[in-house]
Amino acid sequence: MMLCVDSRIRDIATMPRGGPDASWLDRRLQTDRLEYLDRDDVDDLKHKVMDSLDRAGRRRGIGIHDKCVQMVLREVADVPAPRILELGAGLGGLSRKLLEKHPTAQVTVTDIEPAFVAGMAAGDLGSHPRATVREMDATEIDVPPGSYDLAVFALSLHHLPPELAARVFAAGTRAAKKLLIVDLPRPPAPLHIVLLAAVLPLIRISPLQHDGFISSLRAYSPAALRALGRHADPSITVEFRSRRGLGPTVAVASRSTRHRQPEGSGV
Repeated sequence: MMLCVDSRIRDIATMPRGGPDASWLDRRLQTDRLEYLDRDDVDDLKHKVMDSLDRAGRRRGIGIHDKCVQMVLREVADVPAPRILELGAGLGGLSRKLLEKHPTAQVTVTDIEPAFVAGMAAGDLGSHPRATVREMDATEIDVPPGSYDLAVFALSLHHLPPELAARVFAAGTRAAKKLLIVDLPRPPAPLHIVLLAAVLPLIRISPLQHDGFISSLRAYSPAALRALGRHADPSITVEFRSRRGLGPTVAVASRSTRHRQPEGSGV
């Protein structure tokens, strides 16, 4: 049994970002290099990237915050007063827009970065009557099972190596009835090369493009997301809401009803 468990851990740790059956070329379009957002020695660059992402996310009509909110609303359309957990919230733009669009949603806004959490708590989210701001690790969600109707992890999963990404599936589907993951797409390898080549000249002059280039190499494919869910728990199913084209990968993970954990049980 121990050999079997060790083998599973080793397999998921070395799984390509394109999934277990990724092509030879796709396996070479990935990296372990960290983005500025993931480093502790470049605070100024980290904040520049986060501010740029937040500004882009807030653009009316085309920003990712509006798009993510529409995805969230579809997933909780049948819940009158949904309890929603946002993981990896950054500066809180998505939750802020969600509270604006849904008049009865209760939102817990979290991030693992203390500075981001402090900023949100000191602003409008910290004083909002339907919002709770907390520091929280998306891989270790310390709430009772089934505390939320939906957990949301947007544009963040690619930051994590496979072992930790699988733990997000386990923790998210334990804490909430459904886990909505929105992340960068992983294009077919030939197209991926073309897109990377277009961005490459900009990575030395733009912190945002630097992180975007690395993010693209670290993005998970749908096959990889299914494998992460299976590794986390065989009862987890992963359904995709992605549209054709180069839009974000959108996945909803949940545990089958008969395998859903009772209150007070562990992962």
